[in-house]
Amino acid sequence: MNTTAKLISLHGGHSGQYCSHARDPLEAIIQRYIELGFSKVGITEHVPPTNDNFLYPDETKLNLTAADLYKRFEDYFKNINCLKKKYASKIKIFIGMETETYTGYVDHIKNLTSKFQPDYIVGSVHHVDDNSFDYSRGEYERIALLYGSYEAMYEKYFDLQYEMIKELKPFVVGHFDHIKIYDEDYEKRLLLPQIVQKIKRNLILIKTLDLVMDFNLRALNKGAKEPYITTSILKRAAEMGIIVVPGDDSHGVNEAGDHIDKAIEILKALGFDTQWPEPRLLT
Repeated sequence: MNTTAKLISLHGGHSGQYCSHARDPLEAIIQRYIELGFSKVGITEHVPPTNDNFLYPDETKLNLTAADLYKRFEDYFKNINCLKKKYASKIKIFIGMETETYTGYVDHIKNLTSKFQPDYIVGSVHHVDDNSFDYSRGEYERIALLYGSYEAMYEKYFDLQYEMIKELKPFVVGHFDHIKIYDEDYEKRLLLPQIVQKIKRNLILIKTLDLVMDFNLRALNKGAKEPYITTSILKRAAEMGIIVVPGDDSHGVNEAGDHIDKAIEILKALGFDTQWPEPRLLT
């Protein structure tokens, strides 16, 4: 493993205990980070939905409800606080949670933050106008049709992201260009003037608020040619002096720490500082 920059993931540690599309016990995932030589890691479980309308298909298949997921989230915080203490001599664990961005999310996230007091939050967008675009290609295509074009869907995504960043001030902005997930022509689309304008606006806000961008590596596990953030945006972030930190977005023991060495090499080559900041709560 890499020895010149400290290994870290600030968007990771989803486990089968607390995420229906992940695998393995949370403690086993933490043990894997320790085994790999991580000195710090952020565990960022998904927040429970505001109501049953925002359940994912894998959750409805298991007959779960929003109330069930809230109880599971409570258990996550109890467990991760215990594990943080248990492994304190071996690894520094930052307790986080990953947001959603749909109707009612601002008050919901603020209430969860107030109750559970995480070390930090990851601000993510998985929905446009309450439609989840990242669960399947079919849903992605359906939502693009609703908007009339990929371009219009991209614009809506970056508008929602801007609102989320402004409202929540998440220490980590998760997978910034996640909207490209099923788009083979995303590189060209992300360079269209109307989309570039929104990207620049969002990056300026991130820089102004002194937030961190997630260099999210999960896409590589799904066969993508590059992580989130795509190269054109990553270069722009480097020019602006924005902090970018690796996140494996792991969903099981076998994914913990994946591609972190590669991420560090990419970030160093582009001139990013690899002295990673420690997460903190900004809301």
